[in-house]
Amino acid sequence: MKKIYITTFVLSAFFFTGCADDYLDVQQTETISTNDTELYNNDAGASQFVTAIYNKFLNWDMTSFGWIGLSSITSDDADKGSSPGDTGTDKDVLDALTYNASNPSAESTFIANYDGINRCNQALAILPKLDKADANLRSRLAGEAKFLRAFMYFTLVKCYGGVPIVDHVPVPSSESDRVMQLTRKTAADVYAFIEKDLNDAIATLPEKGAYSSNERSRASKGATYALLAKVSLYQKKWRQVIDNCNKVTGYSLVSDYASMYKATGKFDSESIFEIYAQGAVPAKGIEGYSNTQGARGTGGWGWGFNTPSQSLVNAYEPGDVRKAATIIFRGQTLYDGRVVPNTVENERYNYKAYSSAYTDAWETDVDIKYLRYAEVLLMKAEASNELGQTSVAIPLLNQVRNRAGLGNTGASSQADVRTAIWKERRVEMAFEHDRFFDLVRTGQAKAAFAIDGKTFTEGKNELFPIPASFLNQAKGLSSQNPGY
Repeated sequence: MKKIYITTFVLSAFFFTGCADDYLDVQQTETISTNDTELYNNDAGASQFVTAIYNKFLNWDMTSFGWIGLSSITSDDADKGSSPGDTGTDKDVLDALTYNASNPSAESTFIANYDGINRCNQALAILPKLDKADANLRSRLAGEAKFLRAFMYFTLVKCYGGVPIVDHVPVPSSESDRVMQLTRKTAADVYAFIEKDLNDAIATLPEKGAYSSNERSRASKGATYALLAKVSLYQKKWRQVIDNCNKVTGYSLVSDYASMYKATGKFDSESIFEIYAQGAVPAKGIEGYSNTQGARGTGGWGWGFNTPSQSLVNAYEPGDVRKAATIIFRGQTLYDGRVVPNTVENERYNYKAYSSAYTDAWETDVDIKYLRYAEVLLMKAEASNELGQTSVAIPLLNQVRNRAGLGNTGASSQADVRTAIWKERRVEMAFEHDRFFDLVRTGQAKAAFAIDGKTFTEGKNELFPIPASFLNQAKGLSSQNPGY
């Protein structure tokens, strides 16, 4: 009999597949029979299945140490940090781009996203059966599940290229479902699947303003258009980038850049989609996210990993307010009066991971803003410039620069504006988990890593390795990425 796994806090929302392919399985704490879904056949019960998906983003393996390693420490924005002898399991090899197919961070990120995708598939399978829940609510919740599934597949395709597309809850006895779970599709197939999910979600999701104050973290129509624009950006579908950016309405740049990364800046006018972390008792935040990046050593409050590189420091122009909002320097006084003593081990730390109220807690109130209106402006600028509409791109770029306290760009040619936009993305979105992937998609990686003292091997380091544990289970149904 199939089971639904739940915890005492919220539904984990997984079906246990019952097969040997354990990369898709999860540890259950309590089970109920699917025959008992009547217990959840109401509005609150229906919502729980999708709340469980959002809850996944608070997990250590999904959004914390391993993900920080893949998306940030690998990039030229950050160094491993911490103590020289503390490898952080594998953060030293990620920093040096010398990881292999047994890399723990690549494996945990792969597994965590499939865990989340299973939650999405669970919700999409159960919601139609909850006929006592409001039909419009169920439709919206299905849209949220598809947005979140698309978000996770976007992470996977950026990291690994083509991956298995698991589009429904697998049946344990089904050979075709076993093959589905273990067979890599092409990157083009994955992108097409993402686009379909997002277009389905657009049809059912409301605008941001339609949500109540306690539902601000839920996916909206604007978030879906913004993510679809970003998915198009990675495929160089320039016209689609512009069309989707134009549909992201009701948002604006905040006047104070630094405010976005404080507790008072949650869900501000610029925020399109962010992972909400409460911090208060009972703790509900991203497990270890702030702590692993906090200042290390005497007078510090964390592990000290993912430290801003000298290359990033050098990227800021004089007068750019984003530098002081992004980087904590040893010896400085923070916005809340905390003094960072000269006794901490590293010269610099990630300010965007800092929590004033829960500084040394394991789960803090630090959110991750995955989609912001500034990025929408920069995506539209990049696409416009690539289509030869450089005169349209420049004012969009200048909006972001002016908010940062900088004057208008001096770039005017298409080539120079392209470089200016790429540089602006770096300093605007530093430590927001985009830099490594931006370097890869724009072809800047080899040169940028060389400046930072790292060797980027073209034809290999564009993608992370498919976990060896998965390939062992696939038994020939899938193959490894080149170079591993």
